[in-house]
Amino acid sequence: MEQAQVYLYWGEDDFAMSQAVSKLRESVVDPNWVSFNYDKILPDQPEAVIVALNQVMTPPFGMGKRLVWLVDTTLCQQCPETVYAELERTLGAIPQESVLLLTTRNRPDSRIKSTKLLQKHAQIKEFALLPPWKTEQLVQQVQSYAQAAGVKLTPKAAVLLAESVGNDTRQLFNELEKLHLYAGNSTKPLDESIVAALAISNTQNSLQLAAAILKGDTARSLALVADLMNKNEPALRIVATLVGQFRTWLWVKLMVSEGERDAKAIATAADVGNPKRIYYFTKEVQSIALGQLTLTLPVLLDLEVSLKRGADALLTLQTKVIELCHICKGNRK
Repeated sequence: MEQAQVYLYWGEDDFAMSQAVSKLRESVVDPNWVSFNYDKILPDQPEAVIVALNQVMTPPFGMGKRLVWLVDTTLCQQCPETVYAELERTLGAIPQESVLLLTTRNRPDSRIKSTKLLQKHAQIKEFALLPPWKTEQLVQQVQSYAQAAGVKLTPKAAVLLAESVGNDTRQLFNELEKLHLYAGNSTKPLDESIVAALAISNTQNSLQLAAAILKGDTARSLALVADLMNKNEPALRIVATLVGQFRTWLWVKLMVSEGERDAKAIATAADVGNPKRIYYFTKEVQSIALGQLTLTLPVLLDLEVSLKRGADALLTLQTKVIELCHICKGNRK
């Protein structure tokens, strides 16, 4: 397959992106000529884009190809006309011996000319962090990474590892390295007892906090908030998980209350990938009223707004979690 001349990597999964960058560099640049043929251009460098475009048009020295990496570029958010003109002139004329890589954490703005131009010339790949409440996708991610690492896991072991690392791909990679060393030459799949013994357990996570709030367990919820904050879990990430989980519960409860019994229909409405999970979600919301779940979302929205306005994270989380627990605890069946 012919090597692309331009790549655009974007997304918030820094570790997965860095792995992809390393893989691309290894496939492009001869290791003996790295110092000559590999250019990493940082965004604070004057006229970084112009420098990168000039470099990528320069033939490589010695063996292999040239790789020019434009780090944290804003080309897909804003692009002056003079820069766009140079970009347009260069992208279609990059020699076969050179590769241009652009990376950014931000989603490319498809409305601007520079993004449309890159969509025409570049191979684009997204590196998105999976939402922490997308448990099925997290398990699939564990299975995919495990296969790539040569680690065989039982289904229960994969679930436990997904619960332990969440959407942290860096930790997942490190845990799988550890499990690979443990397995050695054995072809037997590792079970959950081995994962529990070897993997760093992050069991006090935001999903457990959501479950504790749903039960109205104030003491347990506050303990989980304190634990999450002690582990430096970003407050807005905690809130994002709570919003996602309570939104799912609300949709499931609403559909069931309206008499819907088709798990696939409920899963579609609630944005749940695996319809088999609907049975468990239904059980979880069985003893709470639809009205109670409806009241949680404005509180969560207020919590998110307060944090974005700079409110004290711990105090605000504690206050709103107590309020949410009171809502969920009242008038339970």
